[in-house]
Amino acid sequence: MKLHTIHTGNFKLDGGAMFGVVPKVIWQRSNPADASNLCTWAMRSLLIEAGDQLVLIDCGIGNKQSERFFSYYYLHGEQSLEGSLKAAGFSADDVTDVFLTHLHFDHCGGAIKDLDGSPAFKNAHYWSNQDHWQWATAPNSREKASFLTENIKPIEESGQLKFVNSDQSNWDLFEIITVDGHTEKQMLPKINYQGHTVVFVADLLPSIGHLPVPYVMAYDVRPLLTLKEKSEFLHKAADEQYILFFEHDPKVECCTVKHTERGVRVDRTFNLSDI
Repeated sequence: MKLHTIHTGNFKLDGGAMFGVVPKVIWQRSNPADASNLCTWAMRSLLIEAGDQLVLIDCGIGNKQSERFFSYYYLHGEQSLEGSLKAAGFSADDVTDVFLTHLHFDHCGGAIKDLDGSPAFKNAHYWSNQDHWQWATAPNSREKASFLTENIKPIEESGQLKFVNSDQSNWDLFEIITVDGHTEKQMLPKINYQGHTVVFVADLLPSIGHLPVPYVMAYDVRPLLTLKEKSEFLHKAADEQYILFFEHDPKVECCTVKHTERGVRVDRTFNLSDI
């Protein structure tokens, strides 16, 4: 097995929304905001190369939406999904599976190539779970703007959609940690890799700046549950020396964590290629 970091570009989101009740004077130390209170975030996917399988975990925001849509998110940076796949030695047609942690637009937008509904990965199965799929296709008013029909419906219409059982703890190449604070049945891949445990932490921990347990996004539908899920996960991550792979941290790809008097905090930071 070989893991590849796939950078799909950067975007901006409101710093207050990303850190909830935490005051700006505190969170801006790790994530400085611009004059509009917007912080830069990565959209970092993970590619698993294993024998005949090539599995992409999440696929960024895509590029099919209108100029008005993208004007809210300020896409920037030189990296792209296609360019990063090419740099790893592959193309979209080589991908056999696209595993979607959840269906918010910055995680699944790249799954569909254009507004005509053409799949970006024509030879791949797309994986979600039935509980989250139902949640996303009949969205609550709080999350409706994050679940875009043009990203989701064409996956089903393509015939390429597959479901993991919502209570399933293992998939083909990795274990699955299921969490419900950010959105219903978000799936975090837990991968055994070169003697280490790598966890793709998605939106349970968007960045290294979110390690303190109270630092919870305003986007989370069940913030008190996120507190519990983060605390349990981070204590286990420190005990078992997990490597956390960050999808949204603008600078840090990976870290390990340790127990301190202030709670679980960063131990080491590094790139995936350093493992």
